[in-house]
Amino acid sequence: MSDPQQSTSFPFDAGDFIRRELTEHRQVFEATASVIERSFADVLDVVEASVRAGGKLLLFGNGGSAADAQHIAAELVIRYKKDRGAIAAIALTTDSSALTAGGNDLGFDAIFSRQVEALSRPGDVAIGISTSGNSLNVIAGLAEARRRAVHTVGLTGCDGGKMSEVCEATIIVPSLVTARIQEMHILIGHMLCLALEQRLGLV
Repeated sequence: MSDPQQSTSFPFDAGDFIRRELTEHRQVFEATASVIERSFADVLDVVEASVRAGGKLLLFGNGGSAADAQHIAAELVIRYKKDRGAIAAIALTTDSSALTAGGNDLGFDAIFSRQVEALSRPGDVAIGISTSGNSLNVIAGLAEARRRAVHTVGLTGCDGGKMSEVCEATIIVPSLVTARIQEMHILIGHMLCLALEQRLGLV
């Protein structure tokens, strides 16, 4: 009897697979580069003004977007390009006790809005990350931020979804493919970190 783990219904061409994936990545990269200049500048302006005024950044998302929130927050707090003073940033995706208590007691849709309620102050920036732009808990977090005079920006994809309605500035990756959108989000996050360091004169 043949080993099912060794058999396959079709030959796998690694070279062709890699070319197709990288071609799709390049197409999304080029499409993104052609449309985000204005929205990137808008997001950077909001973030810079808040940090200069002593505000902090609250980042949140689900799944891969949660990882992006944590990644970007770490770059800001510790450093991106060179050693410099810390930039206040918190990922609302890292406290397992708050997340599980909120999910259990208030419902999953409230896990970010409750933390925004507790931790934000007027003039801070809430940064929501969602590939679809329609994640209910991300939208709820941004809506709570608006109620509390907290600035709202978003990283999303597709057509921007409902997030665009609750964000002052939104960077939209023009793709329907989750993986490609996430790849652009972390690139954009890195660019925001470096641009912020440069605008603040920290590097």
